[in-house]
Amino acid sequence: MSYTRHRNFTAPRACATALLATGLLAGGLVTASAQEKSLEERDKLTGTWGGARTALEDKGIEIGVVYIGEVLGISGGVKPTGGTYATYEGRLDVTINTDLEKLVGWAGAKTHVRAFQIHSAQGQNAANYVGSIADPSNIDAYGTTRLFTAWFQQEFGTWGSIRLGQLAGDDEFLVSTTAGGLINGTFGWAAIMAANLPSGGPAYPLATPGVRLQVNPTENISLLGAVFAGNPAGNCTSDNPQRDCNRYGTTFSLDGGAFWLGEAQYNFNQAKDATGLAGSYKLGTWYHTGDRFLDQYYQTDRSTDWGMYGVVDQMLWRGKEASTSIFVRGGWTPSDRNLVSWYIDGGVGFKGFVPGREADTLTVGVAHSKISREAVAYSFDNSSLQRSGETVLEVSYIAQINPWWTLQPDFQYISKPFGGVTRDDGSFVDDAYVFGVRTTITF
Repeated sequence: MSYTRHRNFTAPRACATALLATGLLAGGLVTASAQEKSLEERDKLTGTWGGARTALEDKGIEIGVVYIGEVLGISGGVKPTGGTYATYEGRLDVTINTDLEKLVGWAGAKTHVRAFQIHSAQGQNAANYVGSIADPSNIDAYGTTRLFTAWFQQEFGTWGSIRLGQLAGDDEFLVSTTAGGLINGTFGWAAIMAANLPSGGPAYPLATPGVRLQVNPTENISLLGAVFAGNPAGNCTSDNPQRDCNRYGTTFSLDGGAFWLGEAQYNFNQAKDATGLAGSYKLGTWYHTGDRFLDQYYQTDRSTDWGMYGVVDQMLWRGKEASTSIFVRGGWTPSDRNLVSWYIDGGVGFKGFVPGREADTLTVGVAHSKISREAVAYSFDNSSLQRSGETVLEVSYIAQINPWWTLQPDFQYISKPFGGVTRDDGSFVDDAYVFGVRTTITF
């Protein structure tokens, strides 16, 4: 569960402004202002910055600024019965990518830095109200300004690449493109990872030092392998590691053993101009060398952990401006040392669902996290509580207002939050209903 508090936007804005100014002054990049497109036509709200952005990109420097804000209303969940609550959450996302071949002539070399400013109204977010394993919002996090990822990548033609630095596993592993139309966090870094790995594993909002190698034996087959520091919060035992152990994303700890992650991918018809049905099939496995995995029945530390997963993302139909795709993901871990022993999700995405709205997307997804038998037995033996699993249903529609702005109404139903538990007063936590709307603006 995540916790947030107010912070201002000063740091990321100042960072982006300073970098832009430095680039312009040092390189003499801007020679003439460019005529901007209208607000309805431009890809980004702030356009080309009078030609400065275009000049920077020509030199290999790309600066991205995106703001996500959402209002979510929650009925049910961990708060007292009968209550209805609302929260506002926001995230400013600043990214700087450089192509070193354009910038300094270093073939195949790239760098990347990404930072967030995270905030919410009154320091409360949807996870605080619902109390579920699956976070209702994939931008939920403790409120702060934090570094996320920072890495260097060397590409070797089409054969592969190596990436090292501060990495996030959810950037490249366990990813479904179709599931990306949903906002519940479990449809990104699935609950079988987030609930079982130390501090949630190397995923938003906590990246960690690591190395990733990718090899492409054929045009359609890719093999990815990575090793990350075992605990992105460092040597930390707090129940809120984002706040107490790695508040600004600069811990860079190598504590907690090593988290090894591998994935084999078969991708086809992925190009924008492809005429065939796009598909992506993935098999992954992981192994963790750490020694702080809680035995779910005896409540003692166990050493090492492992698991496996699969992803299917397949387009079923493609029209001139519309398409239909499905996704299915599933995973398994040992039940004696993991809260979630197996997991499955799936859904369908419709692009161009409404006539005349070719850029819009409707996505429906369902996810189930099975509470391990040892955790169920412990709950029953100590409180006679019959836990089982948590199920999430989500329906989300992304409306493309113009190229730089989307609105996303969203509905979620979460059955048996945290597998079916009770409040402090002994009453059962209610099923939760989440209604809301998200706006995303690309600056």
